[in-house]
Parts: sequence; structure tokens; C-alpha cells
Amino acid sequence: MSLLWHWAHELAAHPYDTTWLFVGFAGQALFASRFLVQWFRSEMEGRSVMPLAFWYFSLGGGLVSLVYAVHIGSAPFVLGQGTGLIVYARNLYLIFRERAQLRRAAAGDVV
Repeated sequence: MSLLWHWAHELAAHPYDTTWLFVGFAGQALFASRFLVQWFRSEMEGRSVMPLAFWYFSLGGGLVSLVYAVHIGSAPFVLGQGTGLIVYARNLYLIFRERAQLRRAAAGDVV
């Protein structure tokens, strides 16, 4: 209990650090939300699906976490978040490219 008290006292004494701590927790919350979105959507459809919102939450959580990682100077954390962002952005690109191809095909254009 004294460790928790000490941690709370340190946060109160350093509000700038508290702001950055909030940024770090916000990034993790956004990132974790993607699993809830995917789970709920899969339950609604009765099969495993990866909704578009999953990739947006991944990208948003990854970006906020990357900013926090840069702030705290954690090279492994920066590398992990940075490479993840490439994957999330690529998946969004592939989704939008496929949707554009389907729209063109539906309109009778050559794909």
C-alpha cells in the first residue's frame, strides 16, 4: 500500500509527468479497444471478422503510443510501435484499394 501511496504522491508533485502518463495510458486504451471492437463484431456476425474500426484503433493507439515511446526514450518501444504502424497503414490501404476495385467493377469499369 505504501508503494501505491508513494506513486500517487509523485504524480501529484509532477503534473507534467502526469500528463505524459495519461498520454501513455490513452495510447494503450485505444490499442486495447481494437480487441473489443473485433470481439463484438465477430459475436454479432457469428464468425471471426476483422472490422475496419480494428485497423483505425490499431493506427490511433499505435500513433499515440509511439509519441509516448519517443517521449520516454524507449528504443524497443519506438521500434515496436513504428513497425506496427506500417502494418496497420498497409492493411487500411489494401482495404480501400479493394473497395475501389469493387466499386469500379460494379460500375462496369475494367478492373
